[in-house]
Amino acid sequence: MGSHHDDHVEFDTTFDEIYPALVRYCHRLTGDRDVAEDAAQEAMVRLFTHEVEGPIPALRAWAFKTATHLVRDRYRVEENRRRLLQVHPVHPGQGEGPERRVERRESEERARAALAELAPRDREMLLMRYEGFSYREIADAVDVAATSVGTLLARAERRFQEVFTGVERTA
Repeated sequence: MGSHHDDHVEFDTTFDEIYPALVRYCHRLTGDRDVAEDAAQEAMVRLFTHEVEGPIPALRAWAFKTATHLVRDRYRVEENRRRLLQVHPVHPGQGEGPERRVERRESEERARAALAELAPRDREMLLMRYEGFSYREIADAVDVAATSVGTLLARAERRFQEVFTGVERTA
């Protein structure tokens, strides 16, 4: 507590840099907005109460790792299959017509359904990659060797594509 600089300013900056992406990630992981905010807030609280030090990318990786474990422990994603995940971000189309909008919504639903079919680790890795994490950060968060991340991601991506295409056919 006895540091000279303003801890509060630092807290705000760190929070703003990490929290929005963390909530997005948790939301895609669980498909539930409230659960996502709970897990993200809990991870941020732990980040500050554990007084984790380091540059923003290190803090961000720590927070994502913590949130991933919180979601795994507390809200078994498997029990949430019905609420399926949201993956592809909504790109507001340049004045897209109603057909395009329906198409996009269907595509998002299918992506959500496909993601929910993946093994938790595959889903977590794809979503973290999607949030711009490095292989090393992903490796650390899901407890795999950094050298195997590329292979695992490629496999998860392929699995996602298979399920995604399958979802389209059975729809």
